[in-house]
Amino acid sequence: MNAPSVYLHALGMINALGDDVDEIVPALAAARSRGMGNVHTGIGDAFVGSVLAPLDLAPRADLARYDCRNNRLLLAALAQIAPAIEAARERYGPERIGVVLGTSTSGIEAAETAFVYHAQAGELPGSFNYRQMEIGTAAPFAAAALDLQGPAFTISTACTSSAKAFASARRLLQLRLCDAVVVGGVDSLCELTVQGFASLESTSRLRTNPMSRNRCGINVGEGAAVFLMSRDEAAVRLAGLGESSDAHHISAPDPHGVGGEIALREALADAGIAASAVGYVNLHATATQKNDDMEAHLMARVFPDGVAASGTKPLTGHQLGAAGATEVGFAWLTLARENATLPPHLWDGEVDPALPALDLVDGARYLPRGTATQYAMSNSFAFGGSNVSLILAR
Repeated sequence: MNAPSVYLHALGMINALGDDVDEIVPALAAARSRGMGNVHTGIGDAFVGSVLAPLDLAPRADLARYDCRNNRLLLAALAQIAPAIEAARERYGPERIGVVLGTSTSGIEAAETAFVYHAQAGELPGSFNYRQMEIGTAAPFAAAALDLQGPAFTISTACTSSAKAFASARRLLQLRLCDAVVVGGVDSLCELTVQGFASLESTSRLRTNPMSRNRCGINVGEGAAVFLMSRDEAAVRLAGLGESSDAHHISAPDPHGVGGEIALREALADAGIAASAVGYVNLHATATQKNDDMEAHLMARVFPDGVAASGTKPLTGHQLGAAGATEVGFAWLTLARENATLPPHLWDGEVDPALPALDLVDGARYLPRGTATQYAMSNSFAFGGSNVSLILAR
């Protein structure tokens, strides 16, 4: 028996481009990101993608022990889809709605602040609670905040965390363990990730420059993106999904992109389409030497006739655990909104002769017209050889 189709309904999002979807859409189209810039860290200046919203929405009193920047980012995104969640709760009951989220930093920033306080005062601040930084609490916190009682769990696989959340959420729906799932990801800036990537010589002190011969690393970013997913028919369907784990190296991608290619081809097979049917691909495109080399070559193999593609991390920073959901969100917007332009590829235009040529989006471009169904793909790759490809359809 064929598994039922699942659909992505409302989207909530916050990142360096803006405080909600309505702000993000025009900023993305114009490649204008007010949250990208320099900040001072313990080891010098870093170029990062920051959320500039005040994040006034705090957990209610009985959940105050979870209060941290990461969870406030999550609440800001969830608030944007609150009506859709409430309608699902009324229809199905709270026990039939699950929550699956990806994160990699959780509330580590709260712990960093608490440890600085401890070094000065000799004790931890009264506001600090270990639950703020515990990496598994994002989804249970969201479930409690939304009064949902279905399965709630957090996935942490570095930069594929929230992309893999879509795979788990789809399985919950196809197995009929849930009737709806809140799915997405969240990550917040902290010294641990900024300095950690700097120690790996993977960060750029300028805006990240994907696929350029001058690329020199990532900009760490923060943000949250969440959807309501269900079996109820909607404009955009999660059509295909591919996962692989090549375990090539703890931090470096397989230079041949074998695992990444498996994920892309599995997603195409799952969607039942040829590569030529895909109208747009959101690249992982971290602007590190090794990732872009691997990804450009596997894209050339999977899409030998070319496909419109872009890497959007110069506009958001690399949001790590939230990157996959954010970039699925950008793909969703190209399908869900009429006449939406494809996300632009912001770079210096300096082609790397060692990379195969990709059809990078430059200027106002749109999905191909005249086809019964339109498809967009989003790819994510992570430390440890974790690879995920998602295909959406309108």
